Amino acid sequence: MKIVIDGLFRPLLALVLCMNSFAVLAETKSLCVFDLLGANGPIYAQMKDYKIAAMAWNVDLQLKPYTSEKRAAADFKSGQCDAVSLTGIQSRQFNLFSGSLDAMDALPTYAHLKMVITTMSSEQATPLMINKPYEVVGVIPIGAAYLFVNDRSLVSDYADMASDRTGIRVAVMDSDPAQIELVGSIGTTSVSTSIAEMYKKFNNGSVDVSYGPAVVYEAMELEKGMQANGGVIRFPVAQLTLQIMIYKDRFPEKFGYESRLYALNQFDKAVMHAKNHEHRIASQRWINVSEKDQDRYHQMYRKTRIILRNKGIYDWKMLTLMRKVRCKLNPQHSECITVKE
Repeated sequence: MKIVIDGLFRPLLALVLCMNSFAVLAETKSLCVFDLLGANGPIYAQMKDYKIAAMAWNVDLQLKPYTSEKRAAADFKSGQCDAVSLTGIQSRQFNLFSGSLDAMDALPTYAHLKMVITTMSSEQATPLMINKPYEVVGVIPIGAAYLFVNDRSLVSDYADMASDRTGIRVAVMDSDPAQIELVGSIGTTSVSTSIAEMYKKFNNGSVDVSYGPAVVYEAMELEKGMQANGGVIRFPVAQLTLQIMIYKDRFPEKFGYESRLYALNQFDKAVMHAKNHEHRIASQRWINVSEKDQDRYHQMYRKTRIILRNKGIYDWKMLTLMRKVRCKLNPQHSECITVKE
């Protein structure tokens, strides 16, 4: 009997010893995770999977949840976090190239986004992912951003550049000059807010327009703010991403490249998750936009992107890459024939 027991448990014992040895070899690093819902949120859940994957790259990540993105970014900047996961908007301060990925109306679909992230994840693009002492080690889709409005008539006002829109109150993230520039260009009234407060202000009627991916529609109970006549404009204003940053010299040499490949492999799963939330929004809540108005939106957003590029808020290399992708997927578009960005 003893021989049989030894035979059964010897492989298990070897596995346990192997795992213990691996744990000893792995470097312990902190990963500060921004999620509006904290440790119970979807982004934190993604980072749990990421933690498991990182063990294969000899790093044992200790996750720390944050419900304030500004606080997470500040703690990372001060060196209290070895790594951090943030939205593309907040990550712009650490890497302008990757942080310009969320540029307004620059990537119309998830197919466009996948082509850009695939390019960013290649070994040849590694220098662009590094802005010492920081390195971008992963880009994962959060979902296309849509405008949430409490009155459907705002759609026509928004498209009509001649109308008086000074009474429309638009939530603007105080950390994003791109939003401030856009709202100023269309003449609406901006209401400065943080991402954590934006949806509360929409629900209590302090603002008429907010924005975000479909996942926040249910999580933040935006039905309250929309009331009877509100809805979601079916026009993606940006592709929002989760970006993982590290202090490059605190991690193994190949960590960044391996991590970016892992994040790229999560793309389809992340997009499926985003689409599921889009499909869960009731059909009557979606507000369709005419082709004529879509053209107006494109022109308005393109003008704003160029202004922000000239001000150094958007990276010209990223804007050029995204334009190439747009033209590859739609070579007959006017910007691909006559206009350069």
